[in-house]
Amino acid sequence: MASTSTSLIPFRGNGPRASFSSSPAKTALHKTLRFSFSSRSNIVVSVKSSSIVNYNEVVVDEEMDRIRRLQNGSDVRGVALEGEKGRAVDLTPPAVEAIGQSFGEWVIRALEKERGRPVEDVKVSLGKDPRVSGASLSAAVFAGLARAGCSTFDMGLATTPACFMSTLLPPFAYDASIMMTASHLPYTRNGLKFFTKKGGLTSPEVEEICDKAARKYANRLTKVSTMLSSRPKKVDFMRAYAKHLRNIIIERVNHPIHYDTPLEGFQIIVNAGNGSGGFFTWDVLDKLGADTFGSLHLNPDGMFPNHIPNPEDNTAMALTRAAVLKNSADLGIVFDTDVDRSGVVDNKGNPINGDKLIALMSAIVLKEHPGTTIVTDARTSMALTRFITDRGGQHCLYRVGYRNVIDKGVHLNEDGIETHLMMETSGHGALKENYFLDDGAYMVVKIIIEMVRMKLEGSNEGIGSLIKDLEEPLESVELRMNIISEAKYAKERGTELIEAFRSYIEEGQLEGWELDSCGDCWVSEGCLVDSNDSPTAIDAHMYRAKVSNEEDEEIGWVHIRQSIHNPNIAINMQSLVPGGCLQMTRVLRDKFLLASGMDKFLDISQVDKYAKDGKMG
Repeated sequence: MASTSTSLIPFRGNGPRASFSSSPAKTALHKTLRFSFSSRSNIVVSVKSSSIVNYNEVVVDEEMDRIRRLQNGSDVRGVALEGEKGRAVDLTPPAVEAIGQSFGEWVIRALEKERGRPVEDVKVSLGKDPRVSGASLSAAVFAGLARAGCSTFDMGLATTPACFMSTLLPPFAYDASIMMTASHLPYTRNGLKFFTKKGGLTSPEVEEICDKAARKYANRLTKVSTMLSSRPKKVDFMRAYAKHLRNIIIERVNHPIHYDTPLEGFQIIVNAGNGSGGFFTWDVLDKLGADTFGSLHLNPDGMFPNHIPNPEDNTAMALTRAAVLKNSADLGIVFDTDVDRSGVVDNKGNPINGDKLIALMSAIVLKEHPGTTIVTDARTSMALTRFITDRGGQHCLYRVGYRNVIDKGVHLNEDGIETHLMMETSGHGALKENYFLDDGAYMVVKIIIEMVRMKLEGSNEGIGSLIKDLEEPLESVELRMNIISEAKYAKERGTELIEAFRSYIEEGQLEGWELDSCGDCWVSEGCLVDSNDSPTAIDAHMYRAKVSNEEDEEIGWVHIRQSIHNPNIAINMQSLVPGGCLQMTRVLRDKFLLASGMDKFLDISQVDKYAKDGKMG
């Protein structure tokens, strides 16, 4: 019989955060980092080492982990094609089939629980962006859904918002939907987003689905995806969705002369980036009378040959700006691949994305809903807060991540705090009036309606005039620090490091630094942690600190967070004074990263370079 020994390793549970208040933060940090996981709430796991390794168990565990690692917050994402240096293909048809089956079973269980009886003929639709891996992965999803007992419907080339709307708009009204996309990521990637009639699934729900899929995947005798027993029914939902958007514009503009073609006389440039957004040109704008000559990259091409389809991409915005100016257009539109995000260019060629886009949407929404609360992620500027409050609105800063921001708005409304707009600086924007759905096309519809109304009222200034008094931060910097750890321990290591940052501030070791706050709702500790009776699960730890000088004058802020997507920590900072970002970076490096010994667990080279010469690495 093989000899065995048992050791006890503390693993971090889901309990409260580690507290450092009883001892100096530096000692606490070294103590917590002695192990891969730790907290004051520990789960003690007995680990047996043996001279005889059970090979089959190890293989099963590795295969299950392979599927679980595909979870990316509330989405599934992975490498679907070879071509990325250092990244192996992990989003395979067998993996996707297992996830599709688990989602189908999850939908059936949820409907049975809701209705209190068995359900039959559960209908699930699938749309996809133009990525070249879409065909083979779609077949795998349909196979998995069929294995779960669902009826399947193929929407073909579609957008993420359209997939959700396919669960609501008659005569379709499917029970659930999946969008196959990896947003703005390279052509080698792909992924899945999940919807029911209630909206997008949460991170814990997707985690549950991936866990069950992992067990299915590991236990199957063959890893070859099942052939389709019956073909999904092809449906043209995008035509119905486009008509839905057209009707919104027609009815809300209510043009006194050409009611059915309210965009006559307007030239609008669309840059679809070869993603799924071309439909907005020919199925929405053209049919409403707009001139769309000069539009860019409308044909879907899953290799994205011209630029990344992303409203944050400098090339995408520059090309759109040039087209607007060349054609003297009234508006330019930039969509991301799956059209859940957008950005615009005004008639003077000014790019409007990030804080500017949030300000524009805030100005529009506050006209319609005076005094409403607007939720954004905590990377937005202090100038944006002033812009919103000067117009009578309330600004709620919350956790980075579009689902976090949207869910916060939902919860505020449930608590009686009127919240009509939720936006992240990435361009994800959701409105209460549109099912809390982040829909880049719907957001553009709102902007177009306002543009036409302004013209009807006699203004020729264009939509950019709505944000002409928005101040821009004097300085803005983003830095990254890679976590030095095995991949499977990186997230837990990042959590400990972020919590140490919080502890340093609370203990006063960073003089003039204070955890930020934004208002009177149930959010505390840097405006990022729910303190109500049902706090939202934390997908990635983060804090925002307000920084003041020795005269108690505010310099700016620092936001530090662990990335959901990659094993690194992101630092965002903005300054109101010249040299403020450099000053804050040096304090962060010298009095926290180096003083705590954290540089042993992080690659701080980018921080170090900026602290030395004020230049990005």
